[in-house]
Amino acid sequence: MAKKKPDDAAAEAERRFKADLKAGTLGSFYIICGEEAFLRSHYVELATKKLTDGPAGEFNFHRFSADDCTPQALADAIDAMPMMAERTLVRVDDVDLFKQPEGAREQYAAILSDIPDYCCVLFVYDTVEFKINSTMKKLAAAVKEHAQIVSFGKQSERSLCAWITRHFRAHGKSVTDELCQYLIFRTDGLMTTLGGEIDKIAAYQEGEAITRGAIDAVVIPALSAQTFDISDAVVNRDFEKALFKLQELYAMQTDPIVVLGAIGAQMRRLYYARVILSSGGGQKELMELTGLKSYPAGLTMTAARRVTDRFCQSAIQLVLDTDLAMKTSADEPERLLELLLVRLAQEAQHG
Repeated sequence: MAKKKPDDAAAEAERRFKADLKAGTLGSFYIICGEEAFLRSHYVELATKKLTDGPAGEFNFHRFSADDCTPQALADAIDAMPMMAERTLVRVDDVDLFKQPEGAREQYAAILSDIPDYCCVLFVYDTVEFKINSTMKKLAAAVKEHAQIVSFGKQSERSLCAWITRHFRAHGKSVTDELCQYLIFRTDGLMTTLGGEIDKIAAYQEGEAITRGAIDAVVIPALSAQTFDISDAVVNRDFEKALFKLQELYAMQTDPIVVLGAIGAQMRRLYYARVILSSGGGQKELMELTGLKSYPAGLTMTAARRVTDRFCQSAIQLVLDTDLAMKTSADEPERLLELLLVRLAQEAQHG
């Protein structure tokens, strides 16, 4: 039997977790992680309510952080029998099991391999990244065999559009799918960010229908959107706009190296789009190759039609040269970025 792709396996783990949560049949050991903090928090709260909703809920709930979690404390909490309930809940926040001393790792491996049915253990990762270190064989084997890893990643554009529409409706507002896609593009596409921006837009918008003007007026653009604006201005030979957008990033104290990396990523996407166009492909192929959602993919394809292969190749090389200069020269990174924009604008003029 063919192995499931990582994305398919993650989706199946998330689906199974939600189904077990709804049915009240949660297992004994879960690792909750992923970049979508809104969903992580939402489902951990639901699980907590489900497992501790009783007169002795506080007694049956044990919570640890990196400051107070030890193998012995965890074992004691897991072994504690439930009072006036069927199960207990043990939650551990941001403890990197694989960075513990060797002795502690061996103890954790043994503890997590023998969790009683009456206990549910949730390891929740927010500020710490969860990653299995396979070189630590005993602990890695215990986690792989006994834990259900539920990773809440960024949601699909379709799911986000439906979610955004519902949240605007709760404010008495209506919004088109196209503007939902635009809002996703202008933000980082994470629900936590989107939720706050939706509240701001709804408060700002006077009429019922959300407009692009309201979005542009109050939304703080993500770095990816801002650097797209810069590269798009370069492609359109609008150097003043590109420089203005760069100055906005400086005002936000964005690290020049980070800005350069984002500009370089967009230039590479432009080049990929050129290659796809040359081979008769379109937006779908660019989305599959880069992971872009439909709105930025469409904008990138449009921009790619206005440039040449030569421009894209030169742009990528100029970004690499600027990266080297930032790391090896005494010149100010901000000035080097401005020089990059000048050179990109010159290349765009030459085609």
